[in-house]
Amino acid sequence: MTATHHASAGILSDQNAAKREEIVQLLTTAYWMEVETVTNYLAQSANLDGIRAKEIASDLRSDVDEELGHAKQFADRIKELYGTVPGSADFPSDTDSALQPNGDPTDVASVIKAVIDAESGAISHYSRIIEATDGVDWATQDMVIAILRDEEGHMRTYERYLAEYQ
Repeated sequence: MTATHHASAGILSDQNAAKREEIVQLLTTAYWMEVETVTNYLAQSANLDGIRAKEIASDLRSDVDEELGHAKQFADRIKELYGTVPGSADFPSDTDSALQPNGDPTDVASVIKAVIDAESGAISHYSRIIEATDGVDWATQDMVIAILRDEEGHMRTYERYLAEYQ
């Protein structure tokens, strides 16, 4: 079924089709980043051991719900922009190896550093989306600004954790 476009202005208009496709691609990357984060935070929260690891594991587990919420928001916006939300067969193979469990459940510091790196990568990518949507797609920009704030908060939390471990 072909989508019918009724908008004569804005990001949904035919005149903005190329820009819309660019934004959908950026949102799709963001969607996969969040899905990967959910998977890795869940794994790390289950794998971490030790008294010092309890708080980190607990925070990671609670972050899973928020990151999944971000993935849902990206999926919804992709669909609203006439895109198709990809399924698992399209999962990119260039996953972030730093967030992968390393076999040492007591190596909390490396998990914290990997979380900081992941959040920093998300902040960078989401800033790119904000720039790409400026002046043409206010709804996506507004959504991504709110998600960016969440990611900045996550990064700052884990930076404080890292300060304790160093």
